[in-house]
Amino acid sequence: MNLTFKELRDLKHSLPTGSISRIASELNVDEQTVRNYFGAQKFSEGQIPDLQVEPGPDGGIVHIEDTRILDLAKQIIEASNHHQLSPN
Repeated sequence: MNLTFKELRDLKHSLPTGSISRIASELNVDEQTVRNYFGAQKFSEGQIPDLQVEPGPDGGIVHIEDTRILDLAKQIIEASNHHQLSPN
């Protein structure tokens, strides 16, 4: 999957509070690995994410091989948005 680095960061910033921990827990990875996936670069504290960034517009083009973190993040955002739109 390809997207811009800006799109990846925007997605991360759309996550509700606590989502990094939730993703890490559900996928059995370190929280820092999830942060690195979304652009952090503390590789000594987490695994190197399975993605490549190539120069381009909006911070470059990010090619992601393993989309599990991305897919779960999108599900969390969708559920959060649905919950916010639902009447109480």
